[in-house]
Amino acid sequence: MDVGKLVAVIGDEDTVSGFLLAGVGHRTADSTNFLIVKTDTKIQQVEEAFLNFSQRDDVGIILINQHIAGDIRHVLKDYTQTIPTVLEIPSKEHPYDPEQDYIMQRVNMYLGAGT
Repeated sequence: MDVGKLVAVIGDEDTVSGFLLAGVGHRTADSTNFLIVKTDTKIQQVEEAFLNFSQRDDVGIILINQHIAGDIRHVLKDYTQTIPTVLEIPSKEHPYDPEQDYIMQRVNMYLGAGT
């Protein structure tokens, strides 16, 4: 029987809690598939969580709040893998801005409409 891949979440407390309540959470003795980013969370922790999730074979999608993705944009720009796919999502306090989304930037670049 084939086993599906996990969705990893990096986000603020409201976003991660919502996904955990929806059943996305997965915890083992060694790891989880989520990171709650608070005001005192160091950027290095976010970068390490992203790199960890992106290297795991059991993760198929990484959801990250767009405002947090902006803090690790230098890491995201170097990320070239297809799977896990990285999707930037809005949060309750920060609406989605397609001009900040690196996937949309790449689409515009390929279509010749981007900066």
